[in-house]
Amino acid sequence: MAYRRISNQVVVGGAIVVVGLVLLANSTGLYDTSGLFRYIPSLFVLVGLYALVASGFRNVGGPLVLIAIAGAWQAVALDLVTGSQVLSLWPLLLVILGLSVVLGRVRSSVEPVTGERVDLVAIFGGRNARVTTSRFTGGALTALFGAVEVDLRDVVELEETARINVTALFGGAEITVPRDWNVQIDVIPIFGGAEDERPRRELEHEAVDLVVSGFCAFGGVSIKD
Repeated sequence: MAYRRISNQVVVGGAIVVVGLVLLANSTGLYDTSGLFRYIPSLFVLVGLYALVASGFRNVGGPLVLIAIAGAWQAVALDLVTGSQVLSLWPLLLVILGLSVVLGRVRSSVEPVTGERVDLVAIFGGRNARVTTSRFTGGALTALFGAVEVDLRDVVELEETARINVTALFGGAEITVPRDWNVQIDVIPIFGGAEDERPRRELEHEAVDLVVSGFCAFGGVSIKD
């Protein structure tokens, strides 16, 4: 039986659901979860670590800063250090930013995608991928306080309509497609927008090549060529 990896959207969405249930249990009085609130910074540390791993350590600046700030916040919340001690270490942020620049030069900023699906998540940073496979079926893009860019111009032909699901919260997703593709946008915008920014031209065929679905809040989804 073929194994299918859990998508980044499932992981991120599942984490948000768990946090929501914990808050709901406390606000409705079903269960006292207030003791967990002091560990909220650890959640942000985990988010930063996940962003690093999910990006293959290509997106390092934002996640490292998030880990450093959340880690310091957690240490203060647990009375391991004082606030003044943490503030005295602020130059470490410059060190982290410098390391992110160095690592960014070592690792290529454009990620090649050779599989039939693309699955990208950008959290407090950016991801830029180029699909180089001739057989493409779709994928999932997630941007949380970040941006995702995917280039599909190297896709020669499609066996069937490709489908990409996009989730953009305080972030954006940009999808570049071949000029002759017909793209259908089914994205629900909430204080955001989703549009095909390509110049209008006559359709060369009626079949839909790509369906972009999902939702964006305080962000945007754009189609370009």
